[in-house]
Amino acid sequence: MIFEKIKSEMIAHNSYFVGSGIEAAVIDPRRDVDAYLELADKYNAKITHIFETHRNEDYVIGSLELANVVGVEIYHGSKLDFSYGQGVKEGDKFNVGMLELEIIETPGHTDESISISLKDKESSDEVYMVFTGDALFAGDVGRTDLYGENEKERLASNLYNSIFNKILPLGDGVIVCPAHGKGSVCGGAIGDLEYTTIGYEKKTNRVLQMKSKQEFVSYKVKEKLDRPPYFRKMEEYNKEGPPILQGIPFLKALTIGEIKEHMKKGTQIVDTRMPTSFSGGHIPNSINIWRKGLPLFIGWMLNYEDPIIIITENNRKLDEIVRYCIRLGYDNLLGYLTGGFSTWYKGAEKMGKINTWSIHDMKEHSGDESIFLLDVRDENAWEEDGHIEDAHQIWVGDLKNRLGEVPREKHIVVYCDSGYKTSIAASILKMNGYPKVTSMLGGFIAWKKADYPIEKE
Repeated sequence: MIFEKIKSEMIAHNSYFVGSGIEAAVIDPRRDVDAYLELADKYNAKITHIFETHRNEDYVIGSLELANVVGVEIYHGSKLDFSYGQGVKEGDKFNVGMLELEIIETPGHTDESISISLKDKESSDEVYMVFTGDALFAGDVGRTDLYGENEKERLASNLYNSIFNKILPLGDGVIVCPAHGKGSVCGGAIGDLEYTTIGYEKKTNRVLQMKSKQEFVSYKVKEKLDRPPYFRKMEEYNKEGPPILQGIPFLKALTIGEIKEHMKKGTQIVDTRMPTSFSGGHIPNSINIWRKGLPLFIGWMLNYEDPIIIITENNRKLDEIVRYCIRLGYDNLLGYLTGGFSTWYKGAEKMGKINTWSIHDMKEHSGDESIFLLDVRDENAWEEDGHIEDAHQIWVGDLKNRLGEVPREKHIVVYCDSGYKTSIAASILKMNGYPKVTSMLGGFIAWKKADYPIEKE
């Protein structure tokens, strides 16, 4: 039997390549599909089936991209009217070499959600593993809020039935293969486990420990999770089918003059350098999202209409940046600054700067009424960990829509956990004309380490 898990960094997405002999199937592929083609080549296997466990909302599915190359059918749940592929229902079976894949309808996260059990018939007639999509994770279960508040109770009830009546009875020894790992926005507290089993989840998963269906449903109805604005685009793409890329897009090297011309037309300039580098100097009206943070924050910060130009330190890791963007549907990539950011300042161009403070600087200014202290961590961190006295909390993902709550006449000092989200927020404020903005380096983590006072609600 062939088994490979393909992980997509930062969005915590898992896809799977399973096979037997010269045949293989791919489950929940991402959009940059070269990984699956390389595995097919590695194992000398032909991809014969592509499965989707549900309409994903946090990344662009790669099924059409992969099918365009290998020429096979795509299968997904029949309870949603997809514009491509073929619907499947409970009990449908598919043979991939000596493997038997069986469809289990497991609604709850979405109505069309399916799980797929796997038997290796060469070894046993028992279920060996199950691909649970967004129904069951390591340490958590799928979110049930995607259809709105009025549908949460119905979906939570369906999810309970799917997990307790269909997945858990498969057997304690069955390996659970979810579509996401720790850090995904598709669950509240997914565990940091590479692999898990049904038996282990029954013993350790906090949601599965609830004593009744009523308790489970009540918990899910009350659960509050962030819903990034890019979800709407993902839902559209993953129902209707995204554009076919036919490979990783090529980025064009741009001169200073070309970038300045594009800036006049409303182009989005994304500076992927570290916060300290961005604070020291940057192209005016650019937004700072550090490279590894792109999958986490471009869906909050960028629109799908205006083209994107990438700024880096030295133009290394461009392939990684492109992959991060296309996985979330940001295909309109114009290019990058030739030579990296140094080309800009060597060209005698105007630069924006952001003032920086240490936590000790902030402590010295405690009680200063001219300062508006802005905490851009999420509500959970604010409530559970506490905050600095006199701070005002606005999650960085909401800041663009809540600028009216930030007074322009004051000195805005921004902090987060350590400084990365701080720089995103500071760049947004500068883009929107705030005259005096300071980033507090080290953030709340450093503040706590210095044993400075903390308030809790």
